[in-house]
Amino acid sequence: MSDPSHIPSAGDPRHTRGRSLAWLAAAYLASLIGAALTVMALPGRDPLWVALAADAMATVVVFCFSLALDNSSMYDPFWSVAPIPIALYWAMAPGGAEAVALRQSLVVILVAAWGLRLTANQLVRWHGLGDEDYRYVDIRRKTGRFYWPASFVGLHLFPTGWVFLGLLAAWPALSGPGRPPGWLDALGVAVTAGAIALEAVSDLQLRRFMSSRRERGAMLDTGLWGWCRHPNYLGEMGFWWGLWILGFAARPAWWTLAGPLSITALFVFISVPMKDRRMLMNHPEWAGRMKQIPAFLPLPRRASPRR
Repeated sequence: MSDPSHIPSAGDPRHTRGRSLAWLAAAYLASLIGAALTVMALPGRDPLWVALAADAMATVVVFCFSLALDNSSMYDPFWSVAPIPIALYWAMAPGGAEAVALRQSLVVILVAAWGLRLTANQLVRWHGLGDEDYRYVDIRRKTGRFYWPASFVGLHLFPTGWVFLGLLAAWPALSGPGRPPGWLDALGVAVTAGAIALEAVSDLQLRRFMSSRRERGAMLDTGLWGWCRHPNYLGEMGFWWGLWILGFAARPAWWTLAGPLSITALFVFISVPMKDRRMLMNHPEWAGRMKQIPAFLPLPRRASPRR
């Protein structure tokens, strides 16, 4: 998942934003065609493995565009785009006809709402092929001539596998017979929809702050960002847990816990520490904020200790 903070990279200045978006559209159209051809080449196979193979093929296609255009941020929308066709494919696969229609429809709608919103938010922030996620720029600097092999494995294949693992939480709700809808479904919908809303509001607050701040070093500490340091990450984790509840409501499949657990671990142990380190580098006062405001659990700001 791309980070809200992007910095310009050594992209070709001749690429306007419009031309960059055209390249992005071409990359994802080509990846969709590659995925569809993969599905057609594997008739009668288990939809789980077919989806994984198609997902991998689409990733390879996007990577080819990243390499050709020298910008790994071409992959950034993949996090939110890929789950939509996968969920639709599972729902339309032979096993999908046995699923509870209401639950299945709710999961597809929620995945689509999450994916479209997050993708739109990413595209609004992306300035074009001269703009690459700061984490990729750091990796490029550290790996040197081995950057593209590192990008293929660490910035393309690895996230694809992580998101696919997370989406497995919805598999029981999308394919195969399930229990009649009940209170667990209501809880799952509430958690998932609430998480999408939390991400949307926090991203909107951040975007408005970034466009209106007068001092470059100013930090957002109002709204949701005054209750926890990373409300957008909290919403992202909540989305995957909501999908798991919906899947569990269909039929218990404890192995699907690997999805939300792994994505939670990604944010808790990788994304948040990385973001906090970057904030500390640019804003020394962030150390005080870390003491006053929790990373995820939304609580009122703790008072600074008296001297």
